[in-house]
Amino acid sequence: MLEGFLTVLLGEDVKIIELLESESNQQTIDDKFNRVNIKARNSKDEIIIVEIQNTRELYYLERILYGVAKAITEHISLSECYYEVKKIYSISILYFDIGKGDDYLYHGQNNFTGVHTGDRLEITTKEKDALVRKLPAEVFPEYFLIRVNEFNKVAVTPLEEWIEYLKTGCIRHDTTAPGLGEARKKLIYYNMSPEERHAYDEHLSAIMIQNDVLDGAKLEGRMEGMEKGIEKGRMDIARNLKSMGLDIAAIQKATGLLPEEIQKL
Repeated sequence: MLEGFLTVLLGEDVKIIELLESESNQQTIDDKFNRVNIKARNSKDEIIIVEIQNTRELYYLERILYGVAKAITEHISLSECYYEVKKIYSISILYFDIGKGDDYLYHGQNNFTGVHTGDRLEITTKEKDALVRKLPAEVFPEYFLIRVNEFNKVAVTPLEEWIEYLKTGCIRHDTTAPGLGEARKKLIYYNMSPEERHAYDEHLSAIMIQNDVLDGAKLEGRMEGMEKGIEKGRMDIARNLKSMGLDIAAIQKATGLLPEEIQKL
């Protein structure tokens, strides 16, 4: 579900390879407001922070800045060079009015623009005898503020479908938005009554047991077939050795068959 949401939000295929320890596990009481719902690492080794915020906080922008700074320092050790600093995406799903604005989705990051020329600064560094050019946007964090309550459109794009779901909890039956199909299955499960959920869990458990029994039977059948094949091979070898004139003791030693079994060949 998270991969689908991030794919439509960032406009690129996102693969989550690891869910990380959340910053909600504070080390000191002073960190009590630094709450993070999900922190993950993607396939590009970037850190993604997703927060769902229901109530207003006076210094919310300062808080997400602190959360990003803390994530950066948590994921670089003292022995590493600054090149190892992780790119951070901070995504805030807000259910309160954070300020004035006509859009429901806002995006910001650090860009350095020429005051007189208007061009974007490109950083050039030398690493291993090669010039490495990076835009500041490739290094500095990116912030997404999603103002859920401001969304009042008819959902057309996959991103709009996701925002509609975050606002209403409803998912179109014909949705093709990445992740929403999985979300609908979860919604159906959690909307069941305790009795229905118990019956559903028991049904899945019975299916798993049935599949396990079938797999076990198949394995036993394969093992039995292998044993029969091995036995036939030993008999064929013994028959060939007997036709060559070897005595029963030698054939028994070579094949492991009993003397009476060899005599019947």
